[in-house]
This record gives sequence, C-alpha cells and structure tokens, in this order.
Amino acid sequence: MVNELLNPAQARAARAWLNWSKQELAKRAGVSEKTIVRFEREQSFPYPSTLGKLRSAFENAGICFEFDGAIAKGIRAT
Repeated sequence: MVNELLNPAQARAARAWLNWSKQELAKRAGVSEKTIVRFEREQSFPYPSTLGKLRSAFENAGICFEFDGAIAKGIRAT
C-alpha cells in the first residue's frame, strides 16, 4: 500500500454495494457515525488510522479497493 487512502467516493460506493447504513459501517469499523457522515460529505478528512479502520471493515466484507499509485480508481468484489 503506497499511501493508498480510502476516499469519500469509494466509501460511499462500498457502503452502497454492501447495502450498509452509516450506522452499520460505524459499528463494524469501530468509529463514530458522525465521522462517516462528515467524511462521505467531504466536510472533513479523518486520520489515516480511522481511514484504515473503515477500509478494513470493507475489505473484511469482501470489497477490494483499486488504486493507480496513490490515486483512487474504484472498488470491486474480491
């Protein structure tokens, strides 16, 4: 992983793909729902450790994130 940080569009897409509410993602990632709301609305950018928790929650559910270097390109199922 070369600075491959989850971006808001990927988070929204992954959450929609899994049919998860913000509350469900918050529970699975161990972060606040407010953090997810602000991130997805691009009102704030969480700490890298928080992004890691979100990404791990998605990856544990079968989502794979695609990057071109550090640029987010999309998501896919594993």
